[in-house]
Amino acid sequence: MLGLSIGTAQAADEITGAGATFPYPVYAKWAEAYKAETGVSLNYQSIGSGGGIKQIKAHTVDFGASDMPLEAADLKAAGLVQWPMVMGGVVPVVNIPGIAAGALEIDGPTLAAIYMGKITRWNDPALVALNPGVKLPDQAIAVVHRSDGSGTTFLFTTYLSSVSADWKKDIGASTAVEWPTGLGGKGNEGVANFTGQTPGSIGYVEYAYALQNKLAWLKMKNHDGAVVAPESKTFQSAAANADWAHAEGYHLVLTDQPGRDSWPITGASFILMHSQADQPARAAAALKFFAWSYAHGGEAAEKLDYVPMPQAVVQMVEKTWADSIKGKDGKPVY
Repeated sequence: MLGLSIGTAQAADEITGAGATFPYPVYAKWAEAYKAETGVSLNYQSIGSGGGIKQIKAHTVDFGASDMPLEAADLKAAGLVQWPMVMGGVVPVVNIPGIAAGALEIDGPTLAAIYMGKITRWNDPALVALNPGVKLPDQAIAVVHRSDGSGTTFLFTTYLSSVSADWKKDIGASTAVEWPTGLGGKGNEGVANFTGQTPGSIGYVEYAYALQNKLAWLKMKNHDGAVVAPESKTFQSAAANADWAHAEGYHLVLTDQPGRDSWPITGASFILMHSQADQPARAAAALKFFAWSYAHGGEAAEKLDYVPMPQAVVQMVEKTWADSIKGKDGKPVY
């Protein structure tokens, strides 16, 4: 665990954060550019949303990051403020010899049945019916899931709960669930590695990890019954349904959204900070980084197929900072 030994005088030198692996690729790009421009570095531990929530509650980092938004009551009880930083998509990925990215299609009920251990071979009739003309091997399916508390898992299991009554009843949606079958990998990185190394496997990762690891992603049948590929356009279509202005504590989940172009497992990644800053200078330094990322990080986000937050939402968030994140003297830190 990271301890804060950096004093207020050094607050401008390093910002510390921990949590979600989902946004790590874009946070790393933003941090690199921000350091080049300002000299301030970001020490971000990509340990999973569950770990990020624990660390910010324990006051060991300047901010936590989670892809599972906390409910307003939980935020109030912990003295935390939450806001969305960026949006993106979770994609199923496979390692089947001869199957390229986008060559296979899957729907929600079939994906749930695989992760419940009910469909165990790649040439199962359900998969064959979805993929006429594709020669699927008579090969065992190796299921890969997360082993840590994960916002990516929260989005994935929330989606499965919305499309499979059996999944909702028996397993449910959370950052960590009792998986009926499969291998556990730590972080998006671990799931990507296991999937890449295991013939016959299926996993789920944030889209940037699929691209970085050259994994074969699947097309999906969405809420409207259309078959879509993971890309900026389909993530943006799902994100367009977000009504942030009426979401208390910015609590919104964007899975299984309507729209012919909507990717079915889309979500936002959230930042968590204390409403009463222990060290106002450090809190201000973190907020300056987030303000810079909103203002200058859109292009980097889009290059990695994330969806930047709309300007109207950024303005709401910056007002939230002024209203809700204060020092012990009651003055806004930013």
